[in-house]
Amino acid sequence: MTSKQRAYLKGLAMNIEPIYQVGKSSLTPEITEGLKEALEARELIKVTVLKNCLDDPKEIAQVVAERTRSEVVQVIGKKFVLYKESKNKKKIELPVDKKIKKA
Repeated sequence: MTSKQRAYLKGLAMNIEPIYQVGKSSLTPEITEGLKEALEARELIKVTVLKNCLDDPKEIAQVVAERTRSEVVQVIGKKFVLYKESKNKKKIELPVDKKIKKA
C-alpha cells in the first residue's frame, strides 16, 4: 500500500465509528472471525481496544492483520483501522500512483 492510498483510507476512517471492541480476553477466535466477516462486508473497519485489555494496541492490530490477511492503516491510541479489499463487494476505490517513466 502506498502512502497516498494510506492517507486516503485514513481520511475515510475519520468518519466511521468503531464496530468491534477488544476487551479483557484479548483476541479470541470469535473476534477474529467476526473481524474477517466485517472486513469482507465493509473493507474498512475501526476497532477499539478497551482499557481492561493489557495487550498493546499496535501488537493486536498486527496480529489481527496477519490472521485476517488485511492491512493496518493506522493505530492511534487505543483504536486501529484495518483495510482489506473485498472479493465480492468492492466499495472503496484506492487512488493509483501515476509514475512518469523517463525514456
